[in-house]
Amino acid sequence: MDLEHKRAFGALVLLTWVIICSNVPHPVGAYQYNNRYAGDQVFRITLTNDTEVQALKKILGLIKVDYWQPNSASLIHRNATVDVHVKQNDTQHLHAQLKLERIKYRMLISDLQKEIEKQTGYRSSRKRRSESQYDYEVYHSLEEIQNWMFEVNRSRPELVTMLSLGKSYEGRPLFVLQLGKRSRLQKKSVWIDCGVHAREWIGPAFCQWFVKEALSSYKYDSVMTRLLNHLDFFIMPVFNVDGYRFSWNTDRFWRKTRSKNHKFHCRGVDANRNWKVKWCDEGASSHPCDDTYCGPFPESEPEVKAVAKFLRKHKKHMKAYISMHAYAQMLLYPYSYKYAAIPNFNCVETAAQNAVTALYSAYGVRYRYGPAATTLYVSSGSSIDWAYRNGIPYAFAFELRDTGHFGFLLPESLIKPTCTETLKAVKAIASGLLKKCNTDKNRFSYI
Repeated sequence: MDLEHKRAFGALVLLTWVIICSNVPHPVGAYQYNNRYAGDQVFRITLTNDTEVQALKKILGLIKVDYWQPNSASLIHRNATVDVHVKQNDTQHLHAQLKLERIKYRMLISDLQKEIEKQTGYRSSRKRRSESQYDYEVYHSLEEIQNWMFEVNRSRPELVTMLSLGKSYEGRPLFVLQLGKRSRLQKKSVWIDCGVHAREWIGPAFCQWFVKEALSSYKYDSVMTRLLNHLDFFIMPVFNVDGYRFSWNTDRFWRKTRSKNHKFHCRGVDANRNWKVKWCDEGASSHPCDDTYCGPFPESEPEVKAVAKFLRKHKKHMKAYISMHAYAQMLLYPYSYKYAAIPNFNCVETAAQNAVTALYSAYGVRYRYGPAATTLYVSSGSSIDWAYRNGIPYAFAFELRDTGHFGFLLPESLIKPTCTETLKAVKAIASGLLKKCNTDKNRFSYI
């Protein structure tokens, strides 16, 4: 199938999906959670020594908690900060136990339901609108995002191509927008995905923002014009489509995919532990009920498999891989699975430094940057390690705002500043690809 036929086919598939979705009512706002988070609290616990670490693990092991940061008990260590979401029935017990053990803590969120309602309000279901009327400063459901993708594809054919990489576990299409000036020559490419972890809503908001800014500033902003003339951007606004929809309709803090497990009732796999690079090693769990479950085998998730297949096919021209996550305000690069410097460390480090400097210039927000293993924590089977191993020399994972005050519930009022500063960082990374350091093959050797 040639490129033109692929475009036509992709548009046809999307149109069919949009027609189906437009007839299916979907809840928007906080009310769909049926008040399930009323009285739930988020604790920030600060540990100073190994005795406190062991005590906290024992306390948390006796109640069911949702780990926000880090995302599993195995990653708790001394001098660490631990953010946990605790159900209403267990909050009093946790308060008492922490005081008994004299472990420092404070309340980040005292009533999770109220915070959820503040994040999105009680907005009624929004009707489909043209791309020019689309509100980029609110969070959007999966159906709204896919309708928007169709509209962007229809309205800007000179710069946008719609692609379908396959289907999710539950049968939803995996759509990607290709942005760039049409060229007969194969251009260098940049991949950006958002929404790998379902509850991190600011990610998909950024991917949409990037597309809006790229298209609206083309021919007006010299940097963006140069980037779209010389690079192709592949933008996947929602990687984990099933999980993202589930986070809107049922469980706001769902993280994983929605695949079924034949031996356990627990669903889903961590899509950022399912890649074929040191799979299911340190920092990943082999238990299906854990949030960091690596899956039954590498690329077991159709979403991961589809993206990996696409990136392998285009790796000759793919120069940068960027994945958007939240929260921590960090810019991470390989390795995730071990404490070691990558072969092209100097170039990647410079690119990261330029990116966080550009980001800081917008509002003075500081990001830490460095290898993922040392800057955040060790994790295996990650997408940035896989991308790097497969020949993409610049692989980055952003952990967007904030540092924990709102956590996964970043208010809509902060979408614009977060996306504005992140855009500056991404433009800095992409601009660097056109410079000598990033194209010098002698400076990069594959793992």
